[in-house]
Amino acid sequence: MKKKIIILGSGFSSLSAACYLAKAGHQVTVFEKNKQVGGRARQFKKDGFVFDMGPTWYWMPDVFEKFFADFDRKPSDFYQLNRLDPAYEVYFGEKDSVSISSELHKICELFEQEEPGSSKHLIKFLEMAENNYNVAVKDLVYRPGVSPLELITAKTITKLNQLFFDIRRQIANRFDNPRLIKILEFPVLFLGAKPGNTPALYNFMNWADFGLGTWHPKGGMVEIVNGMVTLAYQLGVSFETNSAVEEIAIDHNGVAQSVLVKGTRHTADVILSGADYHHTEKLIREKYRQYSEAYWNKKTFAPSSLLFYVGFDKKLDHVSHHTLFFDAEFDEHAEAIYDKPAWPKDPLFYASFPSKTDATFAPEGKEAATFLIPIAAGIEDNEEHRKKYFELIIGRLERLTGQELREHVLFTESYCVNDFVDDYNSYKGNAYGLANTLTQTAFMRPRIKSKKVKNLFFTGQLTVPGPGVPPALISGKIAAESILKHLDS
Repeated sequence: MKKKIIILGSGFSSLSAACYLAKAGHQVTVFEKNKQVGGRARQFKKDGFVFDMGPTWYWMPDVFEKFFADFDRKPSDFYQLNRLDPAYEVYFGEKDSVSISSELHKICELFEQEEPGSSKHLIKFLEMAENNYNVAVKDLVYRPGVSPLELITAKTITKLNQLFFDIRRQIANRFDNPRLIKILEFPVLFLGAKPGNTPALYNFMNWADFGLGTWHPKGGMVEIVNGMVTLAYQLGVSFETNSAVEEIAIDHNGVAQSVLVKGTRHTADVILSGADYHHTEKLIREKYRQYSEAYWNKKTFAPSSLLFYVGFDKKLDHVSHHTLFFDAEFDEHAEAIYDKPAWPKDPLFYASFPSKTDATFAPEGKEAATFLIPIAAGIEDNEEHRKKYFELIIGRLERLTGQELREHVLFTESYCVNDFVDDYNSYKGNAYGLANTLTQTAFMRPRIKSKKVKNLFFTGQLTVPGPGVPPALISGKIAAESILKHLDS
């Protein structure tokens, strides 16, 4: 029997769930707070420049392929995908950078140049990482996170020990060169935790990096959103933008019944929230909330971000589409994010120059740039900090790449903690959800299905499987399957 399902938010997890639920024959309506769909994967446009406001990396292409294949489609039906070469560039000092090739044998050559004999260790490390990828990403992450027994299978039983030691130690036992160690630890940052707090099993991110490669959808990450929305429309999903949900009504039997949007009540058989988990529970009466303020406050959150969207009046030299600036000490920056939350003294930062490979991002002869500094969630955000850190990174960029840039800046727009709160109701203004530490993995994350409210479900980066675009697609599928199982019971 067709059921009426309401979804809060239109990020990747919500779009994914909407497609699966509509495919199963249900009536699905998505309410989006903002004027654009896509959650964090929105675009900002100004004076002919285009910027991905949120995610800019396209990793794990097989997850996207698997999603679209579930609907007898493929990514190329909706957007053009190109593999980047180099995948990215890493700066360690002034005019001192290395480029990570899209070809594994060239990556091995780079490792040999940096540390003779290291390529053999790299190949063995990547064999283990690929095996972990095939177990974790193709199996474990599609499980609903309701029991520790989900982690125990014939394939995983020999890998459980990797949950109890960290990836930093695993890498340090194989490599001595600090530059190579930084490169190998970098993919873990997508999981939102320090390498020293991330289980070694997550080295599958290194296979995602070196094995599966870095890709770019022409037109930006919003093209994935557009493709999913097109698919959702074809399946019968309805979208209501500029429509923030103000309340979730629960009857005296503890059953979610309706949502309040702009003063109008909309009834539903099932409510699924892809909005911030903490915020969603604020929409219901306190006795029906599963997690207290103390619970959330004790959790280890992935970083927030200070972002700058910058238009340059010329093409930049000595940078790649994705460029990482690792010329500062990571552990000191990480301490300011996780241990003693504060504005970092000398931060690492990341820059995306998509107009290097995609002409749609900037007018001819000009450059679009997005700069990102990871910062602690919940720290003070004001214009003074924003101006200070823009001057810091533009100065570093000039020095490291050997070019004058300040006088070529046409405009700068910033985005930080306060904006994440305002636009996404993000808890403490976090950008990436909960970090994937051992105690926040799988069944130890907030639940997909509410324990206290019948017919209320959750999806997204604060529940399973975790932060990132591919995990968000998977989270939507897990949530949809949980709802369909619930409806069939």
